[in-house]
Amino acid sequence: MTRWDDLVQAIQEGDFQGTETLVSAMLKEGIAPEAIIQEGIVKALNIVGKKFSEGECFIPEMLIAAKASQKGLEMLKPALKKTSYKERASVVIATVQGDLHDIGKNIVAMTLEAGGYRVVDLGVDVPPDKVVDTLQTEKASILALSCLITTTMEAMASTVKAVSRSGLQGKTKIMIGGPPTTEEFARKIGADFRGKDAYEALLQANRWSGAGL
Repeated sequence: MTRWDDLVQAIQEGDFQGTETLVSAMLKEGIAPEAIIQEGIVKALNIVGKKFSEGECFIPEMLIAAKASQKGLEMLKPALKKTSYKERASVVIATVQGDLHDIGKNIVAMTLEAGGYRVVDLGVDVPPDKVVDTLQTEKASILALSCLITTTMEAMASTVKAVSRSGLQGKTKIMIGGPPTTEEFARKIGADFRGKDAYEALLQANRWSGAGL
């Protein structure tokens, strides 16, 4: 196995110590942090995300891989600041008002950050006005909304409506996710995309970024 294979495997397995050791060694060897992100972290998350989408692994495995990738990313940040590395875009992410669940949101947030995005995580039970205020303050290009229970789907619709009223819709792409959501629901409330997992969220964010949002 190559050093890259070792790093990809360490992240997939949630091996924090192995991830730290390999990232540290690569930096000392002069390997560019951007390369470590793309060839190591993003590649590992893509593999785990694909397995999750195909039912070959489950939320605990995906969460631990995301946490390992986060550990590697934290080590790379100081090196990134010294280079001309530019984050793809800013993303505001939140679990909508009335919903206190955050596991899915956290996995998406970590996956997007590891994929090169600046993520502003507002947490859970977030009211629409706070979402709009943050989008304006952060000049975010993407909004990601999550819910887990059916009764908070109306809050998700209200949040998208608030973004539209603020004049940001069209300037900010909106993705939604969570077990009760569907593509039909996304279209109905005016969201741009409904993703079934973090892997799909990252792929869609990359498509938007590649198209200049």
